[in-house]
This record gives sequence, C-alpha cells and structure tokens, in this order.
Amino acid sequence: MRKILLLAAIAATAVPAAVNAQAARGGVLVVDTDQVMSTCTACKAAATQLQQKQGTLRSRAQTLNQQLQTEGKPLQDQFQALNGKQPDAALQGKITAYQTKERNAQTELQRSERELQSTATHVQQQIGLRLVQVVEQVRARRGAQLAVAKDATLANDNAIDVTSEVLAGLNSALPSVSVTPLPQAQGQQQQQQQPQGR
Repeated sequence: MRKILLLAAIAATAVPAAVNAQAARGGVLVVDTDQVMSTCTACKAAATQLQQKQGTLRSRAQTLNQQLQTEGKPLQDQFQALNGKQPDAALQGKITAYQTKERNAQTELQRSERELQSTATHVQQQIGLRLVQVVEQVRARRGAQLAVAKDATLANDNAIDVTSEVLAGLNSALPSVSVTPLPQAQGQQQQQQQPQGR
C-alpha cells in the first residue's frame, strides 16, 4: 500500500513538470517586454542619455524664454508709451529684430524637439529589432510555436515565462545602441542647415 501511495505521489509531482515542459515545447512562451525594455543594459543607458538630452532642451528653452522676456519688456513698454501712435523707424527696427529672434528661437526649439523625438524613435527601433530577433531565437531553441508579450495575456503560467532568458540574450546581443536621430532625419537636418543655392 505504501508503495502505491509513494508511486502516486511521485506521479503527481511529475505530471505538472511534464505538462510545463510540454507547454514550453510546441506551445506558447511569454515575455514581459515592458520589463525587458526598461531593464536591459542598452535600454537603461539610452534612457539616461535621452533624459539628459531632454533636460538640455528644457534648459535651452528656459534660457531663450528669459532672453526674449528681457529684450521684449522694454520694447513693449516703449510701444505702449506711444498711446496708439506709430513707432518711429528706430523702434520699428527693434521690434522687427525682436520678432525675428522670437521666430528663430521657436524654430530652434521645434527642430530640437523633432530631433529628440527622432532619437527616441531610433533607439526604440534598434532595441525592438534586436528584441524580436532574440525572442525568435529563444522560441526556436525551445521549440515553441508562439511567443507573446506578457501584457497581451489575461493569465499565464510562470513556467512558460522566458523574460529572464530574453533579457540575458538581449544584453549579450545588444550591449548599447546609437542615441542619435533616425538616419533619414539626420540627412534632412543637414540639408536644412546648409545654405540654399541660387
């Protein structure tokens, strides 16, 4: 009798292991892509650089805003002192120069914002492409039919979660990324900065 109970106990513990192995082989794998994208080595380094670039952009915007306020206040006071009269040529020249500075500042900030967005997109593309390759390698190695993002599931078994394996593979395959704008965006920026031919 003890022998039968012992065999039943062994069989009961072996069945879940066999089911989990079967689920991973020829079944479905789950990857917590949010965790991978926030904790991979290249991801963290790129996020730090992007935050620094964003901080630089914010600081530049504040500097330009302060400069424009400092220059604009006296002009506004002079214009209001005219009580509806037309400004003389000297004041009109100062107003025009100020408006040009204001437009140039807006253009600079918009260009910098587009560059930052392009850089973030480029980083995501590099990581995303390599992540897909690594997930495919893990899926093929384990013989699974499908790999899905964890947030796309309602519930899943931890036995089919390969997040740590994917994270290790991504860290090995992609130790760093280029934190630069998308290649076509760089070309467009260079063209915009070059003077136009006659």
